[in-house]
Amino acid sequence: MNSWGITDSGKVRQNNQDVFKIVTDEEKEVTILVVCDGMGGANAGNVASELAAEVFAKHVSEHIKADTILDDLAEIVADASVAANTAVFDKGLYEEECSGMGTTLTALVSSKDGEVVANIGDSRAYHITPLGISQITKDHSVVEEMIDRGEITRDEANKHPSKNLITRVIGANMYEITDIFTQNTDAGDIILLCSDGLSNLVSEDEMLSELQNCTNIRESCEALLELSLSRGAPDNVTVAVFKK
Repeated sequence: MNSWGITDSGKVRQNNQDVFKIVTDEEKEVTILVVCDGMGGANAGNVASELAAEVFAKHVSEHIKADTILDDLAEIVADASVAANTAVFDKGLYEEECSGMGTTLTALVSSKDGEVVANIGDSRAYHITPLGISQITKDHSVVEEMIDRGEITRDEANKHPSKNLITRVIGANMYEITDIFTQNTDAGDIILLCSDGLSNLVSEDEMLSELQNCTNIRESCEALLELSLSRGAPDNVTVAVFKK
């Protein structure tokens, strides 16, 4: 199993409020990947994303065992998301400089019994196989809800003025629902996590082309980042890849 991640502030923003975290426990045969895209004034977005990623990964690491089955792992991941939300919400509530901060959170936990993906916000997880690419997560955003209601097409959503408005975020409320997905993968399959700084500029076909036959996931992550940067990268860009 291999994993790699990379993040960049992009071509416009001075600060990078994206964070990724990768934790590998070889004894338990567990890999944890987390991508968070923070939001908030000054450096609060960075505080939110760092805190959420750290709390999530720590909770999973402390509760997972080598023989944890997939259903139990899904519960651990859900609880880790709650813990991350509580930590960010409380810090924003009691520390004035962090008031109103929040972050997306998309995570993958891989174990011997399978994989679990968690998502809240509009960072994404994709599954790449020899047959193609599929988006695991569903954005919690205004435009995604408009698509569901049939008000706009996906192509129209890419240019909609409300494109960056998200409806669910870690830390905004005392409790937020996180989507949990169980994902069965085969040897050679890839899970890609990314912030919207990548998915807004790089198409699924381009992700697939770069990752489907990759032999070096570090180079593939760097290539996807460079593609975003070559297109102006108005937002922070983060890519994290797990190859089974």
